[in-house]
Amino acid sequence: MDATALERYMEPRLPGASGLKVTNLLRIPGGASRETWMYDAEWTEAGQPKTSPFIVRIDPPASLVESEREVEYAFYRAYAGTSVPVPGMRWLEQDPQHLGAAFFIMDRIVGCDSNPRVILEPRYDAARPMLARRFYEILGEIQRFDWRGSPIESAVPVPAANECWKRELAYWEGMIDKNEQSPNPITRAAIRWLRANPPPPAKKVVVVHGDYRVGNFLYTDEGIHGVLDWEMAHLGDPMEDLAWSCHEVWEWGRDGKKGGIVAQDEAIAVYEKASGMKVDRKALRWWDVFSGVKGQGIWLTGARSYADGRTQELIMVTTSYWLLNFQEEVILRSLGRGA
Repeated sequence: MDATALERYMEPRLPGASGLKVTNLLRIPGGASRETWMYDAEWTEAGQPKTSPFIVRIDPPASLVESEREVEYAFYRAYAGTSVPVPGMRWLEQDPQHLGAAFFIMDRIVGCDSNPRVILEPRYDAARPMLARRFYEILGEIQRFDWRGSPIESAVPVPAANECWKRELAYWEGMIDKNEQSPNPITRAAIRWLRANPPPPAKKVVVVHGDYRVGNFLYTDEGIHGVLDWEMAHLGDPMEDLAWSCHEVWEWGRDGKKGGIVAQDEAIAVYEKASGMKVDRKALRWWDVFSGVKGQGIWLTGARSYADGRTQELIMVTTSYWLLNFQEEVILRSLGRGA
């Protein structure tokens, strides 16, 4: 990332700005779907010094997931000013001439943690129940949002209620077909089960964050201050996000608590109150098995990108190596839990 290129891009887009300087430019570790860089900008405006923290999200050569930055940007914009906390969006740029790839720039929320293991540390013991409750309240708020007429409506397809599961299963089966390098019999068995035991139609078509889990929000002991990583967002069945958030892979404490922070029954109770929807446990089980297939599609995509030489990012191979076998163990347990 070139600080000078960022300066050239930003200064003419900030009304009245002059002498803009980028400082403290640092890549945030991870970035498995898009490279994320943090920095500060300093400039003069109407004779007064200004400073502000920013994030730039730029397309990498390869990714764990295939996504379009304008879709992610549209979802962030749609939730601006709502009860769902998101960072402010600044600019979406499709022309790669500025930084070498398409990107968008947004405000940076400072003073927060995001690591899913830090929230398990003793210093968060008192705040953890509140954070768990707020996590599922926000999910309900995401799904209550009326996306019609928002930037979302023109950014993504609108599926029929009875097509949501078919569309998502077809997409992730396609990703597995495209990226697997050796047979995945357990995952294939799960796909057959999913097709043979379809869930009921979605109760309503809602915004699906796509990666709603502990680890994708910014938090302090006072609350959740930003929901991040909307690159897989789409419209679909509300059970998809609920099941993904409760999927065993994300049980960071390995103690049965969802996301390491809450029992599933408690999470569902908070979600039902916040969303106004009753959870069908059989439908939730279908989407839990689906979550295993989706996860495998993500890990296989990362492994293929590394194997094909499209990236040298170690996160691609380490994440895939760690999770590919474990994901199949989780799928077996999901299938074995019964209806």
